[in-house]
Amino acid sequence: MSIKYRGELFAGYNQPKHTPNATKKSAVLAKVGDKVKLVRFGDPKMSIKKDQPARKSSYCARSGGITGGDGKLSANYWSRKAWNC
Repeated sequence: MSIKYRGELFAGYNQPKHTPNATKKSAVLAKVGDKVKLVRFGDPKMSIKKDQPARKSSYCARSGGITGGDGKLSANYWSRKAWNC
């Protein structure tokens, strides 16, 4: 099921996709109840180094304390999910 939202094609709700040539690395069409929001996250110039345990634990510790970033409608939620925090 493909969904077109504001001219952009998504595979479905709550499924992140890479966005080449955009201001952010990834985007997701997040849906919670009746709310739908386009969430963009990630720096396109940086790579995720979750295969290095020290970097992963450091990122997870830093990003865990961000207030308001625990819902599916936040960029922090999707970034932590990409890092498997």
